[in-house]
Amino acid sequence: MSPNFSSLGINGALQKSLKELKIDVPTDIQQKSIPILLEQKKDFVGLAKTGTGKTAAFGLPLLQLVDATKPNVQALILAPTRELGQQIFQNLQSYASNMPELSIAATCGGIPIKPQIERLTQATHILVATPGRLIDLMKRGAVDLSQIGYLVLDEADEMIGSLKQGLDEIFTSLPKEKRTWLFTATMPGTIKQLIQNYMSKHITQVSADMDTVGHQGIDHQYVVVEPIEKLDVLMHFLSSREGERGIIFCKTKAAVNKLAKNLAINKFSSGALHGSLSQGIRDRIMGQFREGHIDILVATDLAARGIDVKEISYVVNYHLPAVYETYVHRSGRTARAGAKGFSLSVIQKEEEIEIPDFEKELGLSFTKHQKAAAKNIEENNALLWAKKIFKSKPNREISPEFRSQIHTVFHHLTKDELVDKILADHLKNKVKPPIVNKRK
Repeated sequence: MSPNFSSLGINGALQKSLKELKIDVPTDIQQKSIPILLEQKKDFVGLAKTGTGKTAAFGLPLLQLVDATKPNVQALILAPTRELGQQIFQNLQSYASNMPELSIAATCGGIPIKPQIERLTQATHILVATPGRLIDLMKRGAVDLSQIGYLVLDEADEMIGSLKQGLDEIFTSLPKEKRTWLFTATMPGTIKQLIQNYMSKHITQVSADMDTVGHQGIDHQYVVVEPIEKLDVLMHFLSSREGERGIIFCKTKAAVNKLAKNLAINKFSSGALHGSLSQGIRDRIMGQFREGHIDILVATDLAARGIDVKEISYVVNYHLPAVYETYVHRSGRTARAGAKGFSLSVIQKEEEIEIPDFEKELGLSFTKHQKAAAKNIEENNALLWAKKIFKSKPNREISPEFRSQIHTVFHHLTKDELVDKILADHLKNKVKPPIVNKRK
């Protein structure tokens, strides 16, 4: 019989909230972490795949352990991105819905700092923050971390890279007598170094559902393309997944913008997400994606961390990531909470030699995806062209006289005849001219 949250030591108020949220059965990482975090005083490392419930694994014990009678900040949760920070904050608020005496605040970058400073003048027990914004608040003297008893690092493998300097500054300002909980989906050498540098020698480590780092519910495939056909092959794949939600990952912001523009031109329901966009635009795009108003998110790896959107059917790697572990976080956006998922990498011939390295490093198995036939791609492009025409708005600036002249040219044709002629003209113009060999 599967354990319940009561048997793990979770109190009645939190159990009531979980029941209201229809969260009944603890995940593997929650079963292994919660009793330890509630009972032991050691530092803790939790290794688990994305989408397995890590937020509740540390959030529920934290909500139960802080002392609501004391007004100071007792627990600090650090997240690498604002999106993840806001998600953690919202989850904690939901879990604590029946604990009104607890006060939780979020201080993340990308939004005005003054309201956050004002918020921190009120009693706060748990603070969720991104490192950059927290350091800014510390320098302004707007946050008191002297009473921190618990430090949580979520998605620590992301923070140890570009945010390491900020982490160093934060660690040195925190009390030595505290418990540090680290959660990560991968365990690169930099994480091991962080554990050695900043955590006690006596730590408890648990691993959950790590038989396959790349998620057992995900079908990993790759398709080899010529550079000139890459977009057409992608659009054929997207057409085959019409109505489903997915994320396409690109290596750079410029690539995201270019691809998103091409998809918009071809009337795909899509939006772009990267770090150079204002926070307001990022929030709006993510809101549209979460609510199902757009089906496709084109993003840099900013979106690979902490975006928990249900029913993402597929992930596309339009460019392979430079770091193996990044692939785990990208593909982990699909197959959430035990669902099945699909991850497709669109690569060029010279990149195919990298696939065995990804398999070896991540313990995955890739299969080769059969590229669509040229005829099928051509037909798909013609269908996209037809949809563009269908969705085009009439030009109201054309004079009635000129419109009448055009109507006169076509007036004797039936609709079927007109469609056949327009399609024939379109396909004729799409035929590539033969290559002429100029060598004598």
